[in-house]
Amino acid sequence: MAAAVQIPKTTRALVVRKAAQATNPVFHDAVIEERPIPQLKAGQILVRVHAAGFNHRDLWIRKGLYPGIGFGHVMGADAAGVVVASADKNDMLLSKRVFFLPMRGWERDPDAPEGDFTVCGGTKMTEFGAFAQYIVVERDQVIQSPDHLDDVHMAAWPLGGVTAWRATIVNGAVKKGDNVLITGIGGGVALIAVQICVAQGANVYVTSGSADKIQKAVELGAKGGVSYKDSDWPKQLGELMYKNCAEFLSAVIDAGGGDIMGKTSPLLKQGGRVVVYGMHTAPKVTMTMREVMKNQRLIGSTMGSHQDLIDATNFLAKHKIVPVVSDVLDGLESAEHGFKLLEKGHHFGKIVIRITPDAPQTFPAKL
Repeated sequence: MAAAVQIPKTTRALVVRKAAQATNPVFHDAVIEERPIPQLKAGQILVRVHAAGFNHRDLWIRKGLYPGIGFGHVMGADAAGVVVASADKNDMLLSKRVFFLPMRGWERDPDAPEGDFTVCGGTKMTEFGAFAQYIVVERDQVIQSPDHLDDVHMAAWPLGGVTAWRATIVNGAVKKGDNVLITGIGGGVALIAVQICVAQGANVYVTSGSADKIQKAVELGAKGGVSYKDSDWPKQLGELMYKNCAEFLSAVIDAGGGDIMGKTSPLLKQGGRVVVYGMHTAPKVTMTMREVMKNQRLIGSTMGSHQDLIDATNFLAKHKIVPVVSDVLDGLESAEHGFKLLEKGHHFGKIVIRITPDAPQTFPAKL
């Protein structure tokens, strides 16, 4: 039998505010504020957040480099916790562990969003933000957490998971036995992409500027990697593939942009795919007639749909994949340290804040 539920009246949250003092370059404030918890409406639930994960977009928002910044909005897209109240007293989600959808506007269309697509947290387009102790949300905007993950690792999954799934499985069409290159290993999406492709039975190769990160990728199941700092890295990759009896790449999963097509085309099979989900190196990808004559395809890939995230989470649960967490910080007060870690860029995996309420609360007994 469930114990009585004491619903808190307020929640602490990390909010983006326009910089109180002008700086060059711009760096907006992230401040902790006390906010009222709204009354639940039909179809809504209240989630006690146990952990929230950082993404690079959180840093870009503070730097003024992200479109539609919503000053006064709660930051963050990724979080996980437990449902502690519902507008429906018989809701099957009560006491269940869940994580939040990190986006809005894309339900199930296999090609692209059905409407105005937005990533949650810190923008004008949506009220939802993940960096809070308690969150009121529509019940159809959460997914139940797989049993094999705790909430810290669950908070490292949603945005990176759906992005990696769509890039590798939906757009990259990666299957068992394929040879796949994943560039820029170390970031959350690239690491999850490695884990998904390895679980799928593919032979994975990586690039990184760090030998240590390449070694850690090998420990996750990659066949090997090369440093993108070396001008002849494509040649080195070809030699590595030859040693492993790998003839051609089937897919390249890339977040850098620039001349990724030109550099990998000689290693890519005819009809192979280069899937670009970011352009951290250069905001343009060059494609020549050489790639056209080989029927090689360049595909843009941005996050994914609600259905993609459900499919990805089912795959995660089936293969018992554990997202890589680099740093676990305690409490919203540690957020500033999280931003500094993001800025330094030395982390391997996700940076997660473990969130706990200020005072003990009584919730349903079945947690």
